[in-house]
Amino acid sequence: MKDTNFDLIVLGAGPGGYVAAIRAAQLGMRVACVEKDPTLGGTCLNVGCIPSKALLDSTEHYATAQHGLAAHGIKVGALELDLPAMMARKDKVVKLGTQGIIGLFKKNKIEPVTGYGRLRSRNTVDVTNGGATRTLTGQRVLIATGSVPIQLPDLPFDGKRIISSTEALCMRAVPRRLLIIGAGAIGLELGSVWNRLGAEVLVVELLDRIVPGMDRKMAGLLQRVLQKQGMKFQLQTTARTAARAGSGLQVTLEARGSTSTEECDVLLVAVGRRPFVDGLGAREVGVAFDDRGRITVDRRYATTVPGIYAIGDVIAGPMLAHKAEEEGVAAVEMMAGQAGHVNYDAVPNVVYTWPELASVGLSEEQAQSQEIPFKVGTFPFLANARARCMNETEGMVKMLADAKTDRVLGIHILGARASDVIAEAAIAMEFGASAEDIARSAHAHPTLPEALKEAALAVHQRSINI
Repeated sequence: MKDTNFDLIVLGAGPGGYVAAIRAAQLGMRVACVEKDPTLGGTCLNVGCIPSKALLDSTEHYATAQHGLAAHGIKVGALELDLPAMMARKDKVVKLGTQGIIGLFKKNKIEPVTGYGRLRSRNTVDVTNGGATRTLTGQRVLIATGSVPIQLPDLPFDGKRIISSTEALCMRAVPRRLLIIGAGAIGLELGSVWNRLGAEVLVVELLDRIVPGMDRKMAGLLQRVLQKQGMKFQLQTTARTAARAGSGLQVTLEARGSTSTEECDVLLVAVGRRPFVDGLGAREVGVAFDDRGRITVDRRYATTVPGIYAIGDVIAGPMLAHKAEEEGVAAVEMMAGQAGHVNYDAVPNVVYTWPELASVGLSEEQAQSQEIPFKVGTFPFLANARARCMNETEGMVKMLADAKTDRVLGIHILGARASDVIAEAAIAMEFGASAEDIARSAHAHPTLPEALKEAALAVHQRSINI
């Protein structure tokens, strides 16, 4: 007979949940991890971060073969897209990841429990799978149920013509015209995938800029690059209604008081995500929520109900897989009496377009709003030797440093492999580095991270290569 008593019950097997479960097991806890879906890994692994990056990499190879190889002296014949093979590769990448988590659970003696978990009390969870219900008890419960796409009231998902990011990852044919509502990371990444494969992509955004939250100047540079790649943008525009028009849709847009219509084959709604707490029973047992539907927690990730904790997308903060992972580790370490901690000032954020846009710390606008005096150093990848060798010279590095202390406040990178280069920036900020610390650190030559060093030098008008 299966055990029903645990030291920790984790609700959700996404990045936050499964990482927390593993760390708790390492600390000697008996752990059960409840997941409503038949596979582990949550949204990120199954229908989010991982499949989207697999498609982004595949389509970048396709785009490079079309437009980038000639510059390297490589001639190719007519290209042919095998979309089913591309999708199959994406599915294989996902499957390897889900199987990997199963192996990790076995290694750490974590019991996966499939079904919908609902809190009956502060230490009791009913898990329903089909017609069967299993009751688990635990000293503590950690809520890590993640988030789901936001649905617009006037544009409900139908899974075929009006879709979420989930369906956008598995379309069986390249749409002739794809209209995307929302110019955040999800909209731009999926727009990039289908634009590279031949779709006409129009991105509609309510605000006057793309990727809200990122540094405005860097976002503007990214928009110009994406426009060069063929994507179109309508900012300060709202999508009101969509009606069937033949085999596609006719979408009514409103901008500055005037309306227009756009036809598309598929409408992707990517306006953000909301915490997934449907049917969880958290409110019923007394867990408090804020006015945005997020669970409120203290610095130990404890909710208002003793013994119940929460991390990741269901609490305040950016909805990022790695943020959830760090919170999961910190939460269970503090449960075990250790000193868990997450430095939210050093959590990187990445938009995986090409070039990529990555940032950590404050944007220029945020520093201004906080009235922090700062200096700025920039360096273009056009002047970086490795970028020129790669023929990837779009973009730049921008660094903000405190004008009084020289401590780095924020680093923003638009360029090839920015998602990799930002790791150095995050570590520098984690250890409280100054711009001079980075400027005086030896960087291998020729490498892309040298642009980070040069931006640090530029903070004090000392750039060498420009």
